[in-house]
Amino acid sequence: MDSVAIQSDVELGGTDQKFNLLVGRDIQREFGASPQVILTMPLLAGTDGVEKMSKSMDNYIGINESPKEIFGKTLSIPDELIYSYFELAADITNDELNNVHQLLMDKSVNPKDLKRKLARTLVTMYHSMDEAQAAENEFDTIFIKKGLPDIIQEYKIDDSEKNILDLLVLVGFAPSKAEARRLVQQGGVTIDGEKIADITDIIKFDRDKILKVGKRNFIKILCR
Repeated sequence: MDSVAIQSDVELGGTDQKFNLLVGRDIQREFGASPQVILTMPLLAGTDGVEKMSKSMDNYIGINESPKEIFGKTLSIPDELIYSYFELAADITNDELNNVHQLLMDKSVNPKDLKRKLARTLVTMYHSMDEAQAAENEFDTIFIKKGLPDIIQEYKIDDSEKNILDLLVLVGFAPSKAEARRLVQQGGVTIDGEKIADITDIIKFDRDKILKVGKRNFIKILCR
């Protein structure tokens, strides 16, 4: 009925919407309107390699995310998605896409190198080439050299101690205590490299400490 109401001439949707788009044409005919032209586009699989990319499935790469998030999430995709991501999400020429296909067929080429190229391409599209290079350098520092980012956000705390759930909410790493609890229970929270496993843990601030959540989120807690 939306197609009837707005007198649609053309409707664009994913391949999973083909049935709905065609029904729109049938309903338009019933109301004496010319049936719309439909255009379907292939779906982009999410970073899990199973479901279509969706924020609700938490398998998405947001175009307004930070360079480090885009870079890191891109490197997490399964190898079999490399070509489709280049084809559907990257701003490259047909010749470049053909080259990607040839490289994927070459057993001597490590897919990780192509994923790095893809990650740099996506970050450059939505940020800049310099930020893409910085994101790659930071990724290598954290995940290969097992170091810390060159620039870490700081938070000055007035309390001498804090429950870990309250701390995660306080610094903005979790929107609620329920989400903070989930992060801890999934093993994604560390203080100075030590995993926090108990949601009742009390963190004492007798010195500055590094809080890490997930793979890429760091913050330095500055004590008084």
